[in-house]
Amino acid sequence: MLQQSFLSRLEKLTSLLKADNEAILITNEINVGYFSGFQHSEGAMLVTKYASYLFVDFRYFEAAQKFSKNCKVICYSRFLSDVSNILKTTAVKYLYVEISDLNLFKFNKYKEAFLNTGVECITTSALDSKITEIRITKDKAECEKILKAQQITEEAYFEVLNFLKPGVTERRIAVELEYLIKLKGAERVSFDLITITGKKTSLPHGVPSDDVVCRGDFFTMDIGAVFEGYHSDTTRTVAIGYADDEKREIYNIVLKAQLAALEKIKAGALCSDIDKTARDIIDEAGYGKYFGHSTGHGVGLEIHEAPAVSPKNNVKLKPGMVITDEPGIYLPQKFGVRIEDMVCVTEEGCKNFVTLPKELIIV
Repeated sequence: MLQQSFLSRLEKLTSLLKADNEAILITNEINVGYFSGFQHSEGAMLVTKYASYLFVDFRYFEAAQKFSKNCKVICYSRFLSDVSNILKTTAVKYLYVEISDLNLFKFNKYKEAFLNTGVECITTSALDSKITEIRITKDKAECEKILKAQQITEEAYFEVLNFLKPGVTERRIAVELEYLIKLKGAERVSFDLITITGKKTSLPHGVPSDDVVCRGDFFTMDIGAVFEGYHSDTTRTVAIGYADDEKREIYNIVLKAQLAALEKIKAGALCSDIDKTARDIIDEAGYGKYFGHSTGHGVGLEIHEAPAVSPKNNVKLKPGMVITDEPGIYLPQKFGVRIEDMVCVTEEGCKNFVTLPKELIIV
């Protein structure tokens, strides 16, 4: 089943090739892993109309042979020369390369090396657009990995609540969360964890420091884990000891917006409409200028992927897309609130990967 999943991805990719003398070179490490099954920081993948090749150096050759799917693994000594040899033997004349992973230095090296073999590098956006189109919807195996990453995150979250009390530092909570996430089976955390308190909660991407938790503060945790390459992403805001009326009011507005957007998510809905649903509620409450980011984004092999759930993105949601729903209100020099779930779009609505409670928790 897993082998078939990778084969399906390759078939979608090769649909870009209209002739036998065309090929695709994948160098972005995330895309190499997505199409080959071998996730590592080294390697490249050459895809022709009828075969695919994974190029790695000696350090990764054995592992690549074990984990790669549907491709011949080549241990290269001189990467461009070895790729050129395959291009020559397969009579390739036109080579698509990823623009998103290309700089001027790399392009000039490719152009020089492959022209000597009679191959023209094609640098349109067609390849990058095709890869985005393929990766934007997740299959069952991908969703299971995202779910596992989320389950690990939630276990760590519940345990770390025991450490969250007046006098503890933001940094201590970040360290405990990262330790617990890795201890419970994650490869790593999804990003630099956001664990902030007090006035710093008004910073959407605040950085943990030695600031100390105080009674009456809000504490925001934006956290996630990586399992077999796939990310999770969740945010919860809790109160320390108690929450005054203003904090409760803002929290409830954000929660109302988050739940309303959640109800709108389903196949066929526009990303911009999902964003508008949440944004209108916050606007009507008088806090529109304090919600300055998009309502959500895609999640998968990267923490931020397509589609963006933003005011200007009119992409229609499709079954299998995994997105976040994370409106917030951030009052400068006072406090902020963000509540974030991560869901998989279905025909009828969505499946929420997150089971954490959303009512205001006071610890």
